[in-house]
Amino acid sequence: MCYDIKASYEAQLKRAKRRGDKRAIEEIIENLIPYTDLPIFHASGFKHPEMLIYPDASTDYPIVATWGMVPPWISDQDQIKSIWNKTLNARGETIFEKPSFKTAALHNRCLIYIDGFYEHHHFDNKVYPFFIQRQDEQPIALAGLWNEWENPANGGKMTTFSIVTTKGNSLMSKIHNNPKLKGPRMPLILSQKLEDEWLKPIVNNDDKLKIKEITEASPSVELKAHTVNKLRGKDYLGNTECISKAVNYKELIF
Repeated sequence: MCYDIKASYEAQLKRAKRRGDKRAIEEIIENLIPYTDLPIFHASGFKHPEMLIYPDASTDYPIVATWGMVPPWISDQDQIKSIWNKTLNARGETIFEKPSFKTAALHNRCLIYIDGFYEHHHFDNKVYPFFIQRQDEQPIALAGLWNEWENPANGGKMTTFSIVTTKGNSLMSKIHNNPKLKGPRMPLILSQKLEDEWLKPIVNNDDKLKIKEITEASPSVELKAHTVNKLRGKDYLGNTECISKAVNYKELIF
C-alpha cells in the first residue's frame, strides 16, 4: 500500500529539470506550485493533497492533481465522497480490469515524484512507522493513473490521480506485515528507463502487455528504511521537516 508520502519541491520538479529549461521550471514554480500543498514532509492520502503529476511522454511539463482518483463514470459530489478514499492506490495486477481504473490504465498513466514513503510495521500488537527512500536518497518515480473528471451539474473540472502498487520486495516484506493483508505491498517504483515506457501510449495489445509486465516486475531501485515518529495520534508532529528523521524504538525487534 502507499497512503503516506514525503514530496519536496526538488523531487516533484525532477523530470522537468532534466531538459535544463530554466524558463519552464520558473513557470512551474510561479504558476503551478502555488496551487499544490508542497512542500510535503508528511501527507496522508486520506487528506487528498494537491501535487504535481507528469502525464505526457512528449513533454516534461506537469499538471496539478488531487490524490484520490475520481473515475469518469462518477456522476456527482456525493459519489466522489463515497469512492475517493478507495482510489488512493490501484493494484497493478488488476488495473485493466477494475472499473475505477481500466480507462485510465489504457489512456491516462502518469508519473509522481516523491522523496520517499511511509509504511507501518506491526510488532507485539503495536504499529511502528518507517520512512522508506532510495539508497542514494534521490527522488523516487512512482507509476500512477490519472483522470480529469467533469461535473455534469456545472461543467467544473477536477484532475485526480492514484498511485499504482505492486508486491512488496524483500525490504518491504520485512516492514509491511499487516496481518489483515495477504502479503506485503509497495508503490510501483520505476527506473528512469521504465518511466518513459510507462508513459508511452498503448496502441496495440503488445503495448498493453508491456505495461502489465512493468506492474508485475520487482522494482530494481535499491531502497533503505528507518523508523520515525508516530504518524497518527497525539504524538504526531504534523507536516514538519523533522517527521522523517530517524527515531529509535528500544522495544522494537527488527
